[in-house]
Amino acid sequence: MVKDSGFQVLDGQSPDAVRATARVLAAGGLAGVPTETVYGLAARADQDEAVAKIFAAKGRPSDHPLIVHVLDEQGARVFGQDLPPVAHQLIEAFWPGPLTLIVRRVPGIAAAAAGGQDSVGLRCPSHPVFRALMAECRALGVEGLAAPSANRFGRVSPTTAAHVAEEFDPGLTVLDGGPCDVGIESTIVDVSRGGLVLLRPGVLTPAQLEAAAGLALHAPDAQAPRASGTLAAHYAPRATVRLMGSEELRAALSGDRPAGLAVYSRSSFGTGAPALHRAMPAQARAAARQLFAVLRELDAAGATEIWIEAPPQEAAWDGVRDRLSRAAAAFAPR
Repeated sequence: MVKDSGFQVLDGQSPDAVRATARVLAAGGLAGVPTETVYGLAARADQDEAVAKIFAAKGRPSDHPLIVHVLDEQGARVFGQDLPPVAHQLIEAFWPGPLTLIVRRVPGIAAAAAGGQDSVGLRCPSHPVFRALMAECRALGVEGLAAPSANRFGRVSPTTAAHVAEEFDPGLTVLDGGPCDVGIESTIVDVSRGGLVLLRPGVLTPAQLEAAAGLALHAPDAQAPRASGTLAAHYAPRATVRLMGSEELRAALSGDRPAGLAVYSRSSFGTGAPALHRAMPAQARAAARQLFAVLRELDAAGATEIWIEAPPQEAAWDGVRDRLSRAAAAFAPR
């Protein structure tokens, strides 16, 4: 265990640290926890008063639902009822992993985590530290953890324990599992109404989902349940974000530039690039892995504006494009 500006940062490789974090959560407390997607701010999902602490700490509206994280399908059945065949197929294909399923909620449990809806989002993370934590939580009678990203509402998600410590007041227990491997939040699919509906893209492509489910993937309609991370403006750094095509970005760089400009791009601009420039990987998975860390780094470097080259119009980039579009929307004229 180390102390970091008043935070209790615990080594996720230590069984004692994992057990200590599980005890905090079982007692109704909060903890920052690692998953393969991003770090989560966790509380036991079966206690509404514990979940309320998440909303208060993040400044998140209480009707904006959270995802309940479970160890396996056994845990999923505590919170979800009448799982349809398509849910089993997707669980078999992608759990543990970066897929959240919206299913019908068991009445009388996790109402606060579900934002009051009769559906609930369930995910089974693959991160080994999180899985060890969930096993300890199960031994203490806790089958699910509500865990949205461990950041202030609407801001950039954290992908390291240090990012979590930047976001909250001292005293929070943070379990350090190293940098997140996926780097953006899970794909969210609604299977609660008999079909296959994509509510939020991630690193899983539509083709992968359709192949596993044996169904066509549809866009959400007006009756779709509310889901995490789907507000128009989200994932925003302190700096203003502008998302541009490569030619638009090249033209903008040839004109007047604001003080404190940073650029994040796949294209190289040679002497036309600003001093604060970060190269975006050419592969979607690699770009997803570093995306939020780069936005935080540019904020910390003093950027006032971040001009970002728009990702390719390919399915593999849908998750990255979604996060960047929502980050830019936070600064769009209204």
